Amino acid sequence: MAEKPGIDIRGLAVGPLETNCFIVSCPRTRKALIIDPGGNAEAIAKLAAETAVDPILVVLTHGHSDHMAAAAPLMRRFGIGLAIHGDDIDTMRLSVDDAPMWGMGAVEYPEVTTLLSDNDEIPFGEASAMVMHTPGHTRGGISILAGGAVFAGDTLFYGSIGRTDFFGGDMDTLLESVRTRLFTLPDPTPVHCGHGPSTTIGREKAHNPFLTGLVP
Repeated sequence: MAEKPGIDIRGLAVGPLETNCFIVSCPRTRKALIIDPGGNAEAIAKLAAETAVDPILVVLTHGHSDHMAAAAPLMRRFGIGLAIHGDDIDTMRLSVDDAPMWGMGAVEYPEVTTLLSDNDEIPFGEASAMVMHTPGHTRGGISILAGGAVFAGDTLFYGSIGRTDFFGGDMDTLLESVRTRLFTLPDPTPVHCGHGPSTTIGREKAHNPFLTGLVP
């Protein structure tokens, strides 16, 4: 059996909250996932064209408007669906209503076509991604493991963690998600965050002040 290819990763910060949107593609087939398109649909579409990829699905790490503001126009443009964890549907509906309060303006509610669960596999071309349910920032927050890297949404940041004072947030749950899911990944694993710079699992174990004591 032929070995599955790695992945290509391209990212850009979008929207007023500078959310990191990632286009993750199979190098052989160019099939791609668009992760967290939080705004600037034209810029995301331009990046897809410049890198000659064929998007097949929008995947949301969670349902906040700053991670999905460009989802609906991109779905129409490419004729693709949207996947999100089933526990974040209510979060997404509330966040669309609250979007103007966060400077997002009017956000179109994107039609969900795929409900994700923990350990689901998302194929794209000859590559695939795995869903890790990492609640705490929201009830249905997920991290996406692909090509030896993890796309952690707003669960884990460089030197910080996601807020838990929104609907569905819970600090104890978030810390448990980091401890039992993300921190079980190898230390060199790249972590691509929902905002700010990327990091590694090992760096956050060693230096993240919010996670002191999570590592024995």
